[in-house]
Amino acid sequence: MIELNQENSDDWWEVEALYDLCFAPGREALSSYRLRDGVDPVAGLCLVARDADGILAGAIRVWPVRAGGKPALLVGPVAVHPTHQGEGLGGYLIRAVAERAGAAGWQRALLVGDAPYYGRFGFARLDGVEMPPPTNPDRVLGLALTPGAWDGIRGLVERAA
Repeated sequence: MIELNQENSDDWWEVEALYDLCFAPGREALSSYRLRDGVDPVAGLCLVARDADGILAGAIRVWPVRAGGKPALLVGPVAVHPTHQGEGLGGYLIRAVAERAGAAGWQRALLVGDAPYYGRFGFARLDGVEMPPPTNPDRVLGLALTPGAWDGIRGLVERAA
């Protein structure tokens, strides 16, 4: 059994340790981290998943950004502890964020990732939306949380004000 909760300040370092375990050294040098610097995450959308023993099994964080001048969510990182990989927990976290974000009135979300994986959750390549370099444009994916939310959106992804 997995329990999903909003991340709180007591979870911060445990989540950071999970990200260090799941991602390559230097993860904070990626362009998406520059969009997060000095910006608070969207607290209600940062989630932790714990198993029946209270052990952290997965986590996801979300930040506000602007894409082509419009508000959007930058989803990720999402990580699942190796002992829970293959159980569908990553998908559970992504779906939970999308559902909660839509309910909170957000219209669009984006991430940098593999289209075959994230496409299962409705994410698709965003033509004309540019992440800071050196991001591969084929990995910039968006999800419309309301119909047509990405229509006509072009331009740079920038830090939220």
